[in-house]
Amino acid sequence: MIFTEQGVAMLSSVLHSEHAIRINIEIMRAFARYRAFLRENEDLRNELFTLDQKFTEAFNLLLKRFDELHQKKNLPRKRIGFVQDDL
Repeated sequence: MIFTEQGVAMLSSVLHSEHAIRINIEIMRAFARYRAFLRENEDLRNELFTLDQKFTEAFNLLLKRFDELHQKKNLPRKRIGFVQDDL
């Protein structure tokens, strides 16, 4: 599972056990270390940006395909079965 930093912050408002709070604090510290590491390492930052663009393109392509399939699914279909003539 993956959480955004904001998601972890929101989760902390729900958690009340000591163990959960300690883990939450460690996750927030990991996000801070990650941001600092990206500020210091321009090559890594550029590589992550490139990967993000590739994933965004792939994700948008998938969404487009799903939308196309959904549109096909909603086309009117010919009714089948017994049809009684009105007398």
